Amino acid sequence: MCGRFYLITDSRTLTEHFEVSVTPDLIPRYNIAPSQEISAVRQGVEAREIVMLRWGLLPFWAKSEKTGYQMINARAETVASKPAYRAAFRRRRCIIPASGFYEWKTTESGKQPYNIRTDEDFMAFAGLWEHWQGEGGVSVESCTIIVTATNDKLRSIHDRMPVILDPVDYATWLDPEVQDPDIIKPILRSYPEERMSFYPVSRKVGNPRYDDPECIEPVIAESK
Repeated sequence: MCGRFYLITDSRTLTEHFEVSVTPDLIPRYNIAPSQEISAVRQGVEAREIVMLRWGLLPFWAKSEKTGYQMINARAETVASKPAYRAAFRRRRCIIPASGFYEWKTTESGKQPYNIRTDEDFMAFAGLWEHWQGEGGVSVESCTIIVTATNDKLRSIHDRMPVILDPVDYATWLDPEVQDPDIIKPILRSYPEERMSFYPVSRKVGNPRYDDPECIEPVIAESK
């Protein structure tokens, strides 16, 4: 799964890379956690845009906002068929920019977090977004990150990883007119292991209130 990531890439770089027309002012985030607002690229009425969405998908048919807290990730193998995701998978796909993500490896001394990166300045997670309308005019736009089986290099840490999109797939992934699962699902593949690296970081990352540059600094794997 993916339960923590960070984004320290500046707004201008994201605007140029994703060719978006609207970009909010983004501040560096070193420890992004579920239920927080995160940036996402989606297709707007006339052009791509970067918007802020709550992390944790809230299906349009949900009776309570609490539903989204359980849906921070969607499995690539079932995302096209599960009721919570299938409508969004066909029409409301998005890209979630990240500079890297964290995963925890179980060791004899406890769970050790690792900072996982690619050889690029940032990565593009495959995501879905939804619009939910509650009683009293309450409105929530939310999202989830799609995960798939990890590659061999990362398997020693965890068996799942976010789907990291290749730039050649951006247009197809974001196009709401493309709705055939046979066209979309092949995009949801593991990222090449030779283009990834990882190293241990402080266990403070487990606390969402801890959000500063030290989160991404390498450490010697800690003892309990």
